[in-house]
Amino acid sequence: MTYRLICAALAASVVLASPALARTVHVDPAKAGAFHTVQSAIDAIAGEGGTILIAPGSYREKLTVAADNVTLAGTGRKPDDVVLVYGDSAMNAGGTFKSATLSVTGAGFTLRNLTVSNDWWLDPAHPPSQAVAVSLTGDAAVVSNVRMLGHQDTLFVNDGQGGRETRAYFENCYIAGHVDFVFGNAKAFFRKCQLHGEAHESVMYTAQSRNAPDEDSAFVFEDCRLTADKDARNVSLGRPWRDYASVVFLNPTLDTALAPGAFTEWTPGKTNKLPTTRYALYAPSGVGTSGLTLAKEATWLDAEGVKGWRLERFFGGDTGWIARGLKR
Repeated sequence: MTYRLICAALAASVVLASPALARTVHVDPAKAGAFHTVQSAIDAIAGEGGTILIAPGSYREKLTVAADNVTLAGTGRKPDDVVLVYGDSAMNAGGTFKSATLSVTGAGFTLRNLTVSNDWWLDPAHPPSQAVAVSLTGDAAVVSNVRMLGHQDTLFVNDGQGGRETRAYFENCYIAGHVDFVFGNAKAFFRKCQLHGEAHESVMYTAQSRNAPDEDSAFVFEDCRLTADKDARNVSLGRPWRDYASVVFLNPTLDTALAPGAFTEWTPGKTNKLPTTRYALYAPSGVGTSGLTLAKEATWLDAEGVKGWRLERFFGGDTGWIARGLKR
């Protein structure tokens, strides 16, 4: 073998042994040369970011992404084929925000074509507790074709440490839970997603937590479908975690009946947060519109009022990060 061929062979072996050198790495426990855990792949590209392609299977790991520009993508035909799962809770981890199966603090994060689950509630030996599946506190996160499964506090999307703004975009996602299962204080837009209420005595799709009237944050749901188990009770579009909660539903399909007022008080009879909230609804359809009422503190939007909540206006014309995230 010539010197040149020897050098080429050595270089190839180094690349194979050190996937961190590649912008795209693979997770597949069945293949030599691929990472066998998702966290090891995340750690390998932490310096520069990159794409992690995950083979079909179930990965029981508690995951943390602190680096910028990281993509996690399932390579199966559907999101069910790749499952990232862990069972942790607020009482077990020492706080709600420590319980997440997947915790992301890095900016420019992309998640697609997989499932993230927190299955704490599925063990009958576990007492009820907040149990987060996905925690997003890094700016410019794009989540598409992802299933997020939990019970109480499934998806946390919130500004980062020090009040750093968090913008997030969700498309064609399925989010399941019961109490406050989409919660936090961020500027988040959900398009063509399904929110599913699990069986529980009270189901609140959202618990937004804008802290002041001049904060530029809200949850906006456009063309989303709202469903619930037949044993779900007192189903509401949301309740205010903080006094100035801001949630808007545009063209929702209501496949379940809602509690009177559609939006409810944080603790009925004990708190009075609804008067300062920014809750709004536009052009709902579906069986849930029969007998639908809206709390007097909420707003029915008209065609003019809805314009400020469409995607481009909501993000001030800055949507390039969404396009980039969807192409990764």
